[in-house]
Amino acid sequence: MTVSAKPLAARRRVTLTVSMLAMCLSTALHAQQAPPVTASEWGGSGLLQTPTARMNTAGDIAFTASHNSPYSRYNVTLQPFTWFEGTFRYINVSNIRYGPNIAGDQNYKDKSIDFKLRLWQESRWLPDVSFGVRDIGGTGFFSSEYLVASKNFGPVDASLGLATGYLGNRGDFSNPLGVIDDRFKDRRPIATSAIAQAGKFGVSNMFRGPVGIFGGLTYQTPWDALLVKVEYDGNDYKREPRGNNLTQRTPVNVGLVYVPNANIELTAAWERGDAAMFSLTLRGYPGGASTAPKPFDPPPVNPAAVAAQDTPALDHTASSLARPTTVDTGSMDEAEPDWATIASQLRNNAGFRVDQISRRGDELFVDGYQVRYFSPAKGLERAGRILSSTTGDDYDWYTLRTTRLGMPIVDMSVKRDALLGNLDGTVSDDVLRRSTDLQAPAEVAREVLYRAPNQPFGGGFSLGYRQNLGGPDGFILYQVAANYSGSLFFRPDLWLTGTVSADLLNNYDKFKYNAPSRLPRVRTDLRRYMVDNDVTLPNLQLNVAHRFGRDVYGMAYAGYLEWMYAGVGGELLYRPMDQPWAVSANINRVQQRDYDQHWGLRDYRMTTGHATLYYAFDARERIVGSMSVGRYLAGDYGATVNIARVFDNGVTMGAYATKTDVSAADFGEGSFDKGLYFSIPFDNILPRSTRARAAINWNPLIRDGGAMLQRKYSLYNVTGERDERFFYDNLKSITD
Repeated sequence: MTVSAKPLAARRRVTLTVSMLAMCLSTALHAQQAPPVTASEWGGSGLLQTPTARMNTAGDIAFTASHNSPYSRYNVTLQPFTWFEGTFRYINVSNIRYGPNIAGDQNYKDKSIDFKLRLWQESRWLPDVSFGVRDIGGTGFFSSEYLVASKNFGPVDASLGLATGYLGNRGDFSNPLGVIDDRFKDRRPIATSAIAQAGKFGVSNMFRGPVGIFGGLTYQTPWDALLVKVEYDGNDYKREPRGNNLTQRTPVNVGLVYVPNANIELTAAWERGDAAMFSLTLRGYPGGASTAPKPFDPPPVNPAAVAAQDTPALDHTASSLARPTTVDTGSMDEAEPDWATIASQLRNNAGFRVDQISRRGDELFVDGYQVRYFSPAKGLERAGRILSSTTGDDYDWYTLRTTRLGMPIVDMSVKRDALLGNLDGTVSDDVLRRSTDLQAPAEVAREVLYRAPNQPFGGGFSLGYRQNLGGPDGFILYQVAANYSGSLFFRPDLWLTGTVSADLLNNYDKFKYNAPSRLPRVRTDLRRYMVDNDVTLPNLQLNVAHRFGRDVYGMAYAGYLEWMYAGVGGELLYRPMDQPWAVSANINRVQQRDYDQHWGLRDYRMTTGHATLYYAFDARERIVGSMSVGRYLAGDYGATVNIARVFDNGVTMGAYATKTDVSAADFGEGSFDKGLYFSIPFDNILPRSTRARAAINWNPLIRDGGAMLQRKYSLYNVTGERDERFFYDNLKSITD
């Protein structure tokens, strides 16, 4: 057979043209930047209604508010790890009421939790792949399970996923798991009565029902601040919760996202073919944020320089870094420094409140505690500057012995020449690290040089805040109070502490709905405690603390222990140095207080206490977990699991859950106690150094089961400066 050369040449030209066009298109696509990860109206990273496989940077936190009639959604999304995203949500449904038995004039509000796990990270040929669950631990009205993949093509980010439940209600094909078990073929509808039992992790309905397809594209326009989103919605809105079905004219949703900076996203979309959607996302990156400049801190003291020509070369062998073991005071200068002035400088410049100054050989000890600098290493550096400038080369080692509540906690030591060399750039950070030491305080003979005068009383004002979100009596109930807290020390380890609180703003009088409870009302009477008196005494207790050995600490206390309970109790902690774990036990005999939070007591009494194991996981990503087992305020027995990601700058993202022998029916709405918290040091954002923190705690419901006594002191927190990982990870703050 003869083939004409002309058609063959034409085909070659067509092939060449198509190849060139493809190459040009590919070049054009890759010439533009990939679109940023943005939020869906459900809060997590996604398109509009549907999620993507994308994740934000670890340490990211975002608040998203969206409205798409009849739903208004308020979402908080935390990204504690690069591979895990959690979202916590309230939904206000404008066309459904709670009903006359609860709060007839209030719109129905639903609460839920989502999570998403990245299973595979994108590579050149393979996409990001993530598995997620929506509305777990809520009513289950919006529950769904999904698997989604995302791949980037220059300015286009494409996603495709499969879902069972709400996200896949269109049911494009039958569930392949039905081959294994017929139960996977159908998904049980969620009854309206599920509200009363909300809060269960409804695993019995997971992965059931037909499978729906969803997906779409995000396009980064040539204008960096504008994105275009197009998605195919896997939900047909014919099975909406509580029969609230909606009309869907088309499954294709389109939207524009305006991203003026890394902290704000504004979205406008047209969904279901007949409904507008608007959303606002406010985003921050506290977990990776650097500490704010500190223009209002006192300037660091300029230490006496270690001139290279006047000193021998620094020797950082193990023998040179060994701590002194003999006491020889004969070589010290006869003219003693003014230790009282040095103590004042340490307080004002290094933030270290001095109790005592002593020496042992060529090591200078300063006993006290840090009151200003969040990073212990920063306090050690500032103290080293002051001690070097005031004592010259009399001492080779400086040791700050941290004491809390009269108990020695930890010795932080630094070799003088290594510190000064690091400050002037002649000694590396690695050498400085090997020239610092964190040890359990040892009882050794020391010559006391100075004792600070006794200051038995201290106190200060603060603002207090309580809230309850998403209840039937109002979306937010709150109290703002002015507090004065003070402590009177009879000895360093024996003191009286208390707080007086005055109401400033309070709308808990709207809290009318008294949820049914089959348990003693150990917490659900909170309305009476919040509104019965404008001036209250939330806490007044006598405490004694003691260190029983190298790693053992104890405390006993008696009085008005918290706003609802008075009593007596004690705690014992074993926290070994150089170990990632600790264990504690506490026991308390308590009696419920009168609603006015003054001096009276009610009849209810209980013995409560817990044994707790603490563990710090993962040397790279700092994860701190704890498990407490014991008896709770309602007499129920069970366990509380708490897990948190702690970033190098002190930002903490965590969640907890408590399960006791109380059945879900007896517990009531919520089924078991759970919540999340976010904490950020004020030091990260304020222009002056401080150890204070801002904490946001979110608890979907206040119930009586799984309720712990809110003790004022936790020995694990009191001994927090034993955390070697935090100390050494922040050594870089010395040269900041």
